[in-house]
Amino acid sequence: MPVTRFEVRLRRPLADGRAFGEHGPWEELKGVLHCSVDPAHPANARITDLALAPRDADGRVAFRADVSLLLPVDRARGNGRAVLDVVNRGNTVTVPNMNRATRPVFAPGGDPDPPIDVGDGFLMRRGYAVLSCGWQGDLPPLPGLLGLAGPEALGPDGARLQGRVYTQLQTHTPAPRLLLADRGHVPSPAADPAEPGALLLVRDQPDGEPEAIARARWRFTPDGCHVEIDGGFSPGRLYQAVYTAVGAPVRGLGLAALRDAAEWLKHGTPASGHPAPGAVGWVLAYGRSQTGRLLRTLAWEDLNLAESGREALDGILANVAGGMRGEFNQRFGQNSKDRPHMMAHLSPSDPDALHARLDARASPLKAMYTNTSAEYHRGDASLVHTDPDGTRDVAHGPNARVYAFAGTEHGLGVWPPTDTQPAPADPTGAIERSQHLRGVLDYGRLLRACLVHLDRWVTEGVEPPPSRHPRIDDGTAVPPAALRDAFDRIPGARYPRHHALPQRLDFGALPPRGGAPYGSRVSAVNADGNEVAGIVLPELAVPLATHTGWNLRHPDIGGEDQLLVFAGATLPFAPTRAEREAAGDPRPSVEERYASREEYLARVRRAAETLVGERWLLEEDVELSVALAARMWDAVC
Repeated sequence: MPVTRFEVRLRRPLADGRAFGEHGPWEELKGVLHCSVDPAHPANARITDLALAPRDADGRVAFRADVSLLLPVDRARGNGRAVLDVVNRGNTVTVPNMNRATRPVFAPGGDPDPPIDVGDGFLMRRGYAVLSCGWQGDLPPLPGLLGLAGPEALGPDGARLQGRVYTQLQTHTPAPRLLLADRGHVPSPAADPAEPGALLLVRDQPDGEPEAIARARWRFTPDGCHVEIDGGFSPGRLYQAVYTAVGAPVRGLGLAALRDAAEWLKHGTPASGHPAPGAVGWVLAYGRSQTGRLLRTLAWEDLNLAESGREALDGILANVAGGMRGEFNQRFGQNSKDRPHMMAHLSPSDPDALHARLDARASPLKAMYTNTSAEYHRGDASLVHTDPDGTRDVAHGPNARVYAFAGTEHGLGVWPPTDTQPAPADPTGAIERSQHLRGVLDYGRLLRACLVHLDRWVTEGVEPPPSRHPRIDDGTAVPPAALRDAFDRIPGARYPRHHALPQRLDFGALPPRGGAPYGSRVSAVNADGNEVAGIVLPELAVPLATHTGWNLRHPDIGGEDQLLVFAGATLPFAPTRAEREAAGDPRPSVEERYASREEYLARVRRAAETLVGERWLLEEDVELSVALAARMWDAVC
């Protein structure tokens, strides 16, 4: 088995030893999975540069992954399922997202093992073991992040590999120098800081015409890890560096780590350090954003078949990945890169094409792809279920579902309402500001229902609800520009005048040559400006505001004509008719819609119960929906 040893360095009770119903108390085992793979095995044939990695005495390539395993103290009291938590930039996501819990904050000098907030205990109450698995080898040097340590590919003479890379840099404040990596990650250093053929481009929109900055005006630092420019970098502008880098870690081993960790959960033995052989029969993977894209890449590459010939994962829930994959299995891949205009990973788009290799061998792997409105306005989410030109809907196979969460932003909503937030997953402490209040809708309840349905689909063969998303054939999937009139009628609403649609890019040379834009589509909206397609949360069905998946960068951070990527907006209704009329707002006021707070909450409850009947919401989350609506009422009124 590729997992040779589980080295436990920390064992501690979870939630101070509290019992979770019939499943009893839980504990955490934290340590390292030691792994090795055979470069000649067909299961590993698609791992880029694996053949160029150094081998051990057995002819295998060794690597290790940081992990955290949560499971009942009495192993027999679990439900037989585990969730593989595909950590995002080293941070756990499954417990925070499913349990409504806070995520540990990792900082220089901080506690490498902060206590785990279990939130409302959703996963534990239902008996799911959780294995958080590191897979990324270029994490920022912060204590506590879960990463991967693996080898670098080398040339036949043992020399380090060199090659061209293309990376984007953006700052929210004036800066004299920038790191050649996203969000403080380990950069691919320039092989020659004096390289005359290196390029630095700048533009003001992702699809705008680039301006080349004269080589004499900018330079690499002597270590090749930063770039400097005369007069400094301007906030909001998009800088792209093209240069020759040195060093090519075998990035695809991160995918092997997920695969082999999942197989180990199901089939590991005491000899490999498995703490509960036979206690897990099925493994479901959850990834969000970066790691949702990682799971899409695992499906595309079909790296789910282990060296044993067994399926590793039984189901995947890939959240807010849009239509992208990522640089997770290529030479000089930049794992943190996440902009559609910077990568060649938008095509193929629909799940059937994405699953072509899985389907060719009749893999039973089940997949759910969930997205918010923000991924649609970013320009790539609709490509999951339309043709590249956005002219027709594309059906998908029986093993995939596609769900859109209407009116939501990339994260689980920002509360309390504000226009200022730390940049997501950014250890540099960068602060973002938007032109509108951020999106407040919390769609975590929908993810919980998705996980339960994925579980039943895998273990019992119970089909989940059919896909629900904007569609061309019913007129609910429209070009972004079609929404302009609706928002121009709302006082103070600043709808983007330019949606930078992703382009077909030719990466035959760097920088890539741009081509025709994709036919990106977004959900149509109603008279309030609220989306009509996808799964509609109770607070959207019974609204106190217009909720969007778009927002603009604030002038304070530059680039005010650009979308603030990942952000949505909340545009509250006027509390009274008089205030609405004074503002010239065509949207009925709160007092014109609802006779009282009690009536409003009763309508929210009915909307939540309707969602339960349609299987989009769990019965236990009806009260949560009412509570979230109540806090919104108190904030608006």
